[in-house]
Amino acid sequence: MKEISPEMANRQLNEQAEKMTDKDLEKVLAKEQKIEDKFRNNDSISGYLNRAKSMFGLIRDYWSGNYRQVPWKTIAAVAGALLYVLMPLDLIPDFIPVAGFLDDAGVIAACLKLVSDDLVSYEKWKLNRDHGLTDSDKSTLS
Repeated sequence: MKEISPEMANRQLNEQAEKMTDKDLEKVLAKEQKIEDKFRNNDSISGYLNRAKSMFGLIRDYWSGNYRQVPWKTIAAVAGALLYVLMPLDLIPDFIPVAGFLDDAGVIAACLKLVSDDLVSYEKWKLNRDHGLTDSDKSTLS
């Protein structure tokens, strides 16, 4: 059985990110439910579902202009990783039992490692925004 190394996952992620365009961001957002369903239905990647939801939120808020405190490379990597999960014929085709989703898990894990700090910053921003905290509120909580 073919296994995916962290190097292969990183290479695949970088290839996806380098090709990313605004049109691809639209595609990711349009296919959000389908991609999330793939996370839900596959044991190899189901543990990443909540992270995937944050990744979609980041893309959505970036796309709408609500959150721009993130480099394009992060957006491209996140979108590339999510689109990779959607591709049925990737490094290990999804129709191969169990192993077919191991490459998806590897690419998602590589992406999360790469964008972890940016994703955490986004999640903090979103939490503050959703709870209506102002900058002065945040400084009193520090």
